[in-house]
Amino acid sequence: MTTNDQSRTQWRGRWGFLLAATGSAVGLGNIWKFPYITGEYGGGAFVLVYLACILAVGVPVMMTEIALGRRGRGSPIDAIRRVTSESGRGSAWSLLGWMAMLCGFMILSFYVVVAGWSFSYLWKMLSGGLAGSSVDDMAAIFVANNENPLNLGLWSTLVTVVTMVIVGKGVQAGIEKSVNWMMPGLVIMLLVLIGFGIFSGGFGDAVRFLFSFDAGSLSSEGMLTALGHAFFTLSLASGAILTYGSYLPKQTSIARTTLSVALADTVVALMAGLAIFPVIFANGMSPDSGPGLIFMSLPLAFQAMPLGTLFGVLFFVMLSMAALTSSISMVEATISWLSDNKGISRRTASWGTGIVLWLVSTLAMLSFNLGADWTLAGKTFFDWLDYLTSRWMMPVGGLGMVLLAGFVLKHETFREELGLSPAWHALWLFMVRYVSPLGILMIFVDALGITQVVFAQHWPWLLAVLVIITLIGELISPRLRRVLSH
Repeated sequence: MTTNDQSRTQWRGRWGFLLAATGSAVGLGNIWKFPYITGEYGGGAFVLVYLACILAVGVPVMMTEIALGRRGRGSPIDAIRRVTSESGRGSAWSLLGWMAMLCGFMILSFYVVVAGWSFSYLWKMLSGGLAGSSVDDMAAIFVANNENPLNLGLWSTLVTVVTMVIVGKGVQAGIEKSVNWMMPGLVIMLLVLIGFGIFSGGFGDAVRFLFSFDAGSLSSEGMLTALGHAFFTLSLASGAILTYGSYLPKQTSIARTTLSVALADTVVALMAGLAIFPVIFANGMSPDSGPGLIFMSLPLAFQAMPLGTLFGVLFFVMLSMAALTSSISMVEATISWLSDNKGISRRTASWGTGIVLWLVSTLAMLSFNLGADWTLAGKTFFDWLDYLTSRWMMPVGGLGMVLLAGFVLKHETFREELGLSPAWHALWLFMVRYVSPLGILMIFVDALGITQVVFAQHWPWLLAVLVIITLIGELISPRLRRVLSH
């Protein structure tokens, strides 16, 4: 056991990491987006493609991040610097850690505003503030909620404060203790809402929407959607998983834990669909309204059903917990770095970070009201945070991680950390070197709006290119490793 192993706080066990990582993956987007895109792009056919993308891109990258975190026992910056130093490589690779930490902080800066919506709607559901007779009425309530800077700022501030209170208590007493009840509580409430949906009259339609195997609906756009969601849903390249991995006990299997997180994330997302869509279909509403499904259509549907207020409250409590588990993970990389490098207590680091986060998130919040006209190239501050992180920083960071693992670091590093058999290790290495980078590149180019046409017309050629890249890569990989190491 290294000095870092002895001094760094660790999860009490595999279960703590599993719940924390799953909580990071299961966020607001999963609750509405995954069920909707599943139904839109072929139901069961889309789920199969999505699982293939998870295995080809999500799982290898996640295993890489966890292994880097556990090997380096530090924040993304410190962990990558230590692991590259151990392999005799240049310190410039630690820039990946800086980008991951900054990316997580930037995502959280606008995420707390979105998370504030769920807390706000929980209060509205409790206080009777969601009375309306049509989707247009609910839309007006949603707009009014965002146009009031004091109201929106109050709820985003609440999310920030609660997040900092939890992370300030530490890994075991704060993060692990909170997810140990929040994640099971979220699943229990989902089960209760599914039970409610079974008797709502729309459960059969929801099952058909989600699980009918319609390969004809699975277009090239759907495949790219599955690929992108498989990458983004696991909180990759944002510092969260790498930092959580730095607290993972040495004896815990990274491969089994990663597969468990990916499976749990998918199951919870499908359960959310079985909880939401029966209510939507029972009231004759459209399932394709995106975020409006949660904040406009669903409240109206709950209002029209027996015990609707009770189940509406349960739903928004669940949504608020999903938002919190994600926000906790996104700030942990920053807290870890400040605590490890600046000689300050974790509590001080948390509240100092919270103040900066509050200032930045306030600018993002104002994008919906007083600062709606403060734009650059047609984008508000909120839009820029979203655009830079999802379309540039996360794909570039993910690509850098797999190149680092596949071509730069010593193979012994990952053989020791992953503990896989030779055959499974060879498969992981192949995925990290060739399949995952190609998938991330497609996500990156798709974000620029040009991949769908290319993929639809030339996918056989893309497969041929993958084979050629693999053969060339194996021939030049020693030279490539030497180039990337500088």
